[in-house]
Amino acid sequence: MHEYSIVQALIDSCEENAKQNQASKVTKVVVKIGVMSGVEPHLLEIAFNTFKDGTMCADAEFVMNIQEIRVLCESCIKESELKKLEYLCPNCGSNQLKVLDGEDMYLMQLELE
Repeated sequence: MHEYSIVQALIDSCEENAKQNQASKVTKVVVKIGVMSGVEPHLLEIAFNTFKDGTMCADAEFVMNIQEIRVLCESCIKESELKKLEYLCPNCGSNQLKVLDGEDMYLMQLELE
């Protein structure tokens, strides 16, 4: 389960940011998870709640924003959000798509105290 290693890196990053900003603790962690990132949100939340004890994130609220797949159709030049895992333009049906968002996980926001 790679969510454990992801959470360890996330907590390390949160603590590093807190120290750089002379904070004593992290009160909120907001991440954006793309549906095609390979990260299972439920498992990530369990891992975060398991590993945050004893860290600067021990009392932190964990917020996950799920990012759908955003694509640019190279045929009709329209941006769309795919509602299902079918790589076809919802506007023209082309499969000539460039993925713009929805494949990664990002740390979006930290609240520190």
